[in-house]
Amino acid sequence: MTTITNIIKKTQENTNFRTVLYTGQKSQLVIMNIEVGGEIGQEKHDQVEQSIFVLQGEAQVILDGKDSKMIQGDVVVISPGIEHNLINTGAEPLLVYTVYSPQNHLEGRIHKTKADAKKDEEDEKYGKKVNENK
Repeated sequence: MTTITNIIKKTQENTNFRTVLYTGQKSQLVIMNIEVGGEIGQEKHDQVEQSIFVLQGEAQVILDGKDSKMIQGDVVVISPGIEHNLINTGAEPLLVYTVYSPQNHLEGRIHKTKADAKKDEEDEKYGKKVNENK
């Protein structure tokens, strides 16, 4: 499957914490809207590389305990095995799009809130399986 979309428009229109836009054979495109003061949550992907692009807002990214500031236009590429978190430190929603390689979430999955994402055991199990099997 192939997709063409305007990632800026899609990311700006997204009101969900996480929306999986595209899942390919070796990668996945996800958009996120992180509320003021919110965060992705500390995590580590043992087999998945993740690139996060900031479209709007200000953030603090923590990579293996080291903090860095991110603003509109910044990107961070997170290698497998790096413990990381992204925290919205601005006064507006943090809008990001992210690419996972390989995919880390169930195809087409939408989580309206971070709490919804945490409750989604099926999606969590999928991500853990990807990270164990590569």
